[in-house]
Amino acid sequence: MMYSEKVLDHFSNPRNVGEIENADGVGEIGNAKCGDIMKMYLKIDNGIITDAKFKTFGCGAAIATSSMATELIKGQSIEDALKLTNDAVVEALDGLPAVKIHCSVLAEQAVRSALSDYYTRQGIDPLPIVGEIKEPEE
Repeated sequence: MMYSEKVLDHFSNPRNVGEIENADGVGEIGNAKCGDIMKMYLKIDNGIITDAKFKTFGCGAAIATSSMATELIKGQSIEDALKLTNDAVVEALDGLPAVKIHCSVLAEQAVRSALSDYYTRQGIDPLPIVGEIKEPEE
């Protein structure tokens, strides 16, 4: 299985690892089949994601996709972060092996899950904005 330099870099030196105390949104998503679990923490100020951190229990690709997803949404508006797709994560990492694409879906869903939590904490129904959070298929 071949990984791009970027995947290896984000696996070896993941960005934004850890937790955010008093996060504005926390999302957790898991894939029962492969055992990967991602937890994403967001700090949001005036609709802008000022910080994003993650904790991922999983394979190298799961760690790399979480790392890249946090990099892609930091400094972005919530609206832009909601447009983040797993394809964009894969592209930013210069590709992933087909059997690891589900890791990028996990990263996308973790972001959505954290944003969903953010809206819930604001007393806003997240469903119309964020959509349904799906457990990724293999």
